[in-house]
Amino acid sequence: MTAQTHSAQPATDTATEVDPARIDAARARAQALGEDQRLGMTDAARRHLEQTFKGDNTALGLRLGIKKSGCSGFAYVMDAARDVGDNDLWFDCDGVAIITGSDSFDVIRGSTLDYVVEGLTRMLHVNNPNIEDSCGCGESFTVREQD
Repeated sequence: MTAQTHSAQPATDTATEVDPARIDAARARAQALGEDQRLGMTDAARRHLEQTFKGDNTALGLRLGIKKSGCSGFAYVMDAARDVGDNDLWFDCDGVAIITGSDSFDVIRGSTLDYVVEGLTRMLHVNNPNIEDSCGCGESFTVREQD
């Protein structure tokens, strides 16, 4: 099943300092995971995000998370990542990063981000193998219980 959302547009052009050690630690946490658990993206999503963040000196990549929402339980939240938290995971996807918090990771583990064009609609879709059910409007979803 697939849920959809749009990425945010850059908010500022001023670069911010992020401690390289935080980035390295977030990368190490992500690389320690099995290949089937890591987040990834299609070439279409990568190209879309490269264009979206072009000229934005503050965007480290895409921050992908979840929030409690809707009639089914969860919804995706996407924005430009501008910092790296102590428990974040950093997934390198051919030059574009997906950064997520450990609190969201259990729900999106193993997901692939795609950019889909359907008629006049263009959007980022999260292909999430953990989804058990979604609401009729496609905005919220429930996940299988983790073993």
